[in-house]
Amino acid sequence: MYRFLAMALVGGCLALVPVHAGAQTVKTLKNQPPNGALIVFQLTDGTVLAQSDGESTWYKLTPDNTGSYVNGTWTQVGSLPPGYQPLYFASAVLADGRVAIIGGEYNYDQFAFTNMGAIYDPVSGVWGRLDHPKGWHYVGDSPGVVLPDGDFVVGEKMKKNLASLDPKTLKWTELSDAGKNDFNAEEGWTLLPDGSFLTADVKAHPRTEKYVPARSHWIEQGSTVADLKGPPCCSCIPYGTRGKCYLPPGEIGPAILRPDGSVFATGALPQGEQSAHTSIYHQADPLDPRNNWTPGPDFPNGDQAGDSYAALLPDGNVLVEGDSGTLYEFDGTNLTAENVGQVGLYTSLMVLPTGEVLVGGYEVYQSSGSYQASWAPAITSCLSTVTRGSSYRISGTQFNGLSQAAAFGDENETATNYPLVRITNTSSGHVFYARTHDHSTMGVATGTRIVSTKFDVPSTMETGASSLEVVADGIPSTPVSVTVQ
Repeated sequence: MYRFLAMALVGGCLALVPVHAGAQTVKTLKNQPPNGALIVFQLTDGTVLAQSDGESTWYKLTPDNTGSYVNGTWTQVGSLPPGYQPLYFASAVLADGRVAIIGGEYNYDQFAFTNMGAIYDPVSGVWGRLDHPKGWHYVGDSPGVVLPDGDFVVGEKMKKNLASLDPKTLKWTELSDAGKNDFNAEEGWTLLPDGSFLTADVKAHPRTEKYVPARSHWIEQGSTVADLKGPPCCSCIPYGTRGKCYLPPGEIGPAILRPDGSVFATGALPQGEQSAHTSIYHQADPLDPRNNWTPGPDFPNGDQAGDSYAALLPDGNVLVEGDSGTLYEFDGTNLTAENVGQVGLYTSLMVLPTGEVLVGGYEVYQSSGSYQASWAPAITSCLSTVTRGSSYRISGTQFNGLSQAAAFGDENETATNYPLVRITNTSSGHVFYARTHDHSTMGVATGTRIVSTKFDVPSTMETGASSLEVVADGIPSTPVSVTVQ
């Protein structure tokens, strides 16, 4: 949280300079989700989309007029298309603001590894059908990632195949899987600043590799050193109408890119061991992958993070949910259990624009740390006057943050590396989010490169003097003064 203490000129616009304060707390949402919240997505209009326990039914959390999600309200939005009621799928918020989901380990609570998909339009509040890549009979709980160019890449679960979705046409294109060590099952993908994405192999564990889109090739990244893989759940999962058998390779934990460029990867409890491990990727030598990884701290008390959630806090620490429900903070050296909150298993973690982390749809976690000024987005081109109901382009640096800021062991991707625009009326103090879309990039840690997004000023926005911020992964830019007319 922050308050305004002074005024300064930024990018040619009058700006307000924030000073940070905070305390480590957990607060329960005043209004609980009407039918639970299995997974949540940060929409670009500031609301949060949640899949209910009913799976096909979805709700939206809208913050109150002070910007508080704790005091926000829930409303029901459109349901998924008939025949599609998935659990554990590949997912993404696209650069145009829509939400795409594809596959599902379960459909109607039955093992299915379905290849069905859907896409949500936040303007109409309606879900439409999304086709699967040609020839993909089973998608299931697959890994996925949005590339800097905005394409959504998904891996076919039980094969090495990759396919890329063009958001403009909603058409899939098969990509080369050259160099892949093993199949895509149970892996998670972490977007790196150079536009590649990293994975710690599960079937071929402890090997790691990254996919370089410009080369259409996987490149070896060495061993995690520490064992991050848990044992398989079972010897065979039957699926399909012909009684096929899926042999699961085991589980792994989430991995998060941190502001220093390292990736903190967590593990499940290895077979026969007493502690689950972590490992840190730092790419010491691009030409020699043998020293890319060093062991991190172990989970205390026999806990683990197999198939669980993690989120990047604004201060650069990583918040991880153990399978016990305990929350842990990794500060770059230590992994410390936090004695706050009451959370259950498999509860999603997602950074809100307030800097809080939404735990499921039930409570928010507020870290006591603060971000470094160099991590914040910066506005370089702004308008001094905007009109309700109109759209504008805004430019600056680091609009997408330094990380995807969210991860799961494999599926259930809820990355938040895209800009939000928050406008606060000076007179009333009321907070409004302007829906953003058509971001110039979905890359992370873009540095000094000028990037941009479009934003729609709400038609219900209060008029008059206001302050405008761009927010990425819970970190706001220095606000600029605008007049809303």
